[in-house]
Amino acid sequence: MTWFKKLVKPLGEGHSASNEFTFTAVILGLLIGSLLCFTNLYFGLQTGFISMMSLQSALIGFLISRMLPKPLSPQEIIVVQTTAVATGTMPLAAGFVGILPALGLLDEERDGTPPVHLSWIAGVGWSLAVAFFGVFMSPPIRKQVIIEEQLAFPSGTATAHLISVLHKLPPPEATLRHRHGYQRIDEEESVQNEHDSVHSEEEALVLAEQEVVQETGWHTLLWSFATSGLMTLAAYFFPVIFAIPIFGNYLASSWLWSFTPSLSYVGQGIIMGFPVTLSMNLGMFVGWAILSPLSKYSGWAPGPVGSMTDGARGWILWVSLAIMCADSLVSLLPVVFGYIKDVVVSGGKDGLRDDKETETEDRLVPTKWVIIGWSVSVIVGTFLVWLVFGHEGIKPWATFIGFVMGGMLSILAVRALGETDINPVSGLGKISQLFFAWIQPGNIVANIIAGGVAEAGAQQAGDLMQDLKTGHLCHASPRAQFYGQLIGSTFSIVVTTTAYTLYNRAYEIPGPSFPAPTAYVWLSLARLLRDGKLPDQSGIFMLAFAVIFGFSAAVKNYAARKQLWWAKWIPSGVAFAIGFLNTPSFSIARLLGGILDHVYRTRFSKNPSDIRLIVVASGFVLGEGVTSVISLVLRTFGVGAISCWGCGHGMCGGCPA
Repeated sequence: MTWFKKLVKPLGEGHSASNEFTFTAVILGLLIGSLLCFTNLYFGLQTGFISMMSLQSALIGFLISRMLPKPLSPQEIIVVQTTAVATGTMPLAAGFVGILPALGLLDEERDGTPPVHLSWIAGVGWSLAVAFFGVFMSPPIRKQVIIEEQLAFPSGTATAHLISVLHKLPPPEATLRHRHGYQRIDEEESVQNEHDSVHSEEEALVLAEQEVVQETGWHTLLWSFATSGLMTLAAYFFPVIFAIPIFGNYLASSWLWSFTPSLSYVGQGIIMGFPVTLSMNLGMFVGWAILSPLSKYSGWAPGPVGSMTDGARGWILWVSLAIMCADSLVSLLPVVFGYIKDVVVSGGKDGLRDDKETETEDRLVPTKWVIIGWSVSVIVGTFLVWLVFGHEGIKPWATFIGFVMGGMLSILAVRALGETDINPVSGLGKISQLFFAWIQPGNIVANIIAGGVAEAGAQQAGDLMQDLKTGHLCHASPRAQFYGQLIGSTFSIVVTTTAYTLYNRAYEIPGPSFPAPTAYVWLSLARLLRDGKLPDQSGIFMLAFAVIFGFSAAVKNYAARKQLWWAKWIPSGVAFAIGFLNTPSFSIARLLGGILDHVYRTRFSKNPSDIRLIVVASGFVLGEGVTSVISLVLRTFGVGAISCWGCGHGMCGGCPA
């Protein structure tokens, strides 16, 4: 405790960061984050999808703090949430769900280099190399995107509202001053009048919701957690539970159509919402019900349907890649133009903006810390990447360029996240891959690593900025949040590397239980950029779908900027592409969750801030995530399925095909 007190002592007195950055808040954040880390690694290796879980972290932190002798303040809960998110999202930031599995898929005959499998210590070195430079990118641009432009950061704003509800605080001031292209509010007076007229009603709803959460929160979370955990454990011993051939054994064995009634998938669907899950299932239908049979019967993908090399699954992967790239790039264009306009054209106005800062100096992250921290993290990171992968993997000068480019791309990630609530880490990684195909051609390892560096910077910068938005609305110290992010990232290096090593020893990765679909995306693009060779007839479909979803992304972006109600119903290109990547079993259950959320919000919920369904969804997700650790231990000690009854279709994990 002595070192901790010394750390926070210089931060000042009164309302300084030291009152928020407490030992209890940090420890609680690390514990929740470790749970989220295992959960995200588990689902990331299964589907390529992970969640920031910021709202869930705040909720669980609040419920636990109610049992402490002195409950945590709203600002301490924000430190809990920031630390937990930093700890829990490292599986994606350090590439454990995509980059490292992709390196393990390398083929010496085809790629000119043998598979790269990192030991535990090498995994720690790689994680340490990319764990911090993105964190130092957020504080310098906080004032621009949060205070000056007041970008929405929807998830951060939602978390701030949740924390306000739980602590009986007035709703946070979240009025947005949108960038050019958004509809602006013409009469500020009318907004104030409307605010006054609904204030008492809103306050009553907040108080009622707070009472509901206080009384039923733990009970709801525990029963949903236990139900999901028991179902997951039952599926471990009887694998057919998570591989039901509802369309018949033939479609399950030959075309991979089965159903996984995982409550965690249902919970993820609730959290994602109906429009996103609908987009995902539209992609699943187009990819697996139309393009997969078409490529198989046309002779373009002659191998087994599930093969990533010569089967339909590998063939539709390329179409998915085209959709993701087109959607991400088109969605980023307004962000790029807006950045150029704000920084270059309006750069001379910076001197007028100092008065708008809402925090005192002792609560902000000093610029000196940012410069020194970013420089040291890049230099040390470059050295560690060279140490882990060697000179033949990626040259030090190329790694340094990758870090610099990752830093620039992280600015775009922050802006995109602030406007759309989507962090386009995958698309930014692809941009980095394209660039490195030019500066270090023919080197697949360097290409994948460069994409991983860009993804790490974008993920970390976006995570912290989303948290900073929450902190800004709830008057939390940016410096305290910054400390939480650094501590969470540091702790997660060991947690994530250890978890991945254990999973890698117990399971084949990629394999039946953990297919790691995004690994094939990274590797396929790297091979394409080196060889320029596509599967038979896939090029024309890639072009067609890229044009369609490039156009739809432009329309969706325009409609969102105009705040048109139908914008959310335009299919999301990224979600549509994820439907291609994963087998149908992963998408159907999420659609059920999305439908459940839609029906609940439109038919039963009277209060837009009602979070009871979110509590249930959080329990579902965390229940399977925690139980997966038990399954991992059982697998490590050789305890397998009790019965493989019903698994003749070959889709059951843990049973022979």
